[in-house]
Amino acid sequence: MKSKSLTGFAWLSIIASIITIVLKSLAYFLTGSVGLLSDAMESVVNLAAAIMALLMLKIAEKPPDKDHVYGHNKAEYFSSIVEGILITIAAISITYAAIQRILHPQNLEKISLGLLITIVASLINLFVGLILIKKGKQFSSITLKADGQHLLTDVWTSVGVILAVFIVSLTDWQILDPVIAIFVAFNIVFTGYSLMKQSVLGFMDTVLSKEDRRVINQILKKYCLKPIKYHSLLTRQSATRKFVSFHILVPDNWSVKKGHNLIEKIETEIRKTLPNTHVLTHLEPVNDKKSWEDIGIDRR
Repeated sequence: MKSKSLTGFAWLSIIASIITIVLKSLAYFLTGSVGLLSDAMESVVNLAAAIMALLMLKIAEKPPDKDHVYGHNKAEYFSSIVEGILITIAAISITYAAIQRILHPQNLEKISLGLLITIVASLINLFVGLILIKKGKQFSSITLKADGQHLLTDVWTSVGVILAVFIVSLTDWQILDPVIAIFVAFNIVFTGYSLMKQSVLGFMDTVLSKEDRRVINQILKKYCLKPIKYHSLLTRQSATRKFVSFHILVPDNWSVKKGHNLIEKIETEIRKTLPNTHVLTHLEPVNDKKSWEDIGIDRR
């Protein structure tokens, strides 16, 4: 059910991108505004990114196999990296077009109609972007969140372009059109950098958020009352899946079954509180000196 809904949202992004490309391209051809051209080019990047997101989500939702026993979740990070690269390429193209317009000025035409079309396209991006971010947070999907954030960036870009073109229509300051296009280029480069940074951190097995770690610690403290203790809490995020491991130290005279029952309760509560979390535990005697030495990722 989850996989189907995620790819469905990727298709929503693709459809929205196609519609906005058509609308913004029409606005550019009507007005001749290089600012609106830059806005249309960013929508082309949106489409390429949405297609990439769909492909990566399909890979990420594949079940574990003998060569990928932890699943294929990290495939989502490739989508964000590719999107960041595409954004950078678009920024270079926008800057080139803007410089050409500065060197060869051109009066804008049919501004009112062009702006109206661009506003409609921006509202579509706003609606879809908010949906993608909401679902991305709900399912811990970096792909949907990245795609949604990019669409919202596109909305703010469009707002800037619309204001600039409107001012041109009032003042006849034609230079403002290519200048705002260059500003758009720098803005989307920053977006691309942010997306690639997030993906790199994901590949580096970054720890879970402070909020998730706080929740895990609260659950552990709930069960680990004196003389029961815990340590060696390790966490990492792998796209939509979370990984948690820790050691539970119990009295030496406990039976294996009693210790196992405690661990089962802890693991179950963590999985219910933080869906899609893989929990790995290790049971140790609390009074054994070796139990307190084995606390890191590299066992001695």
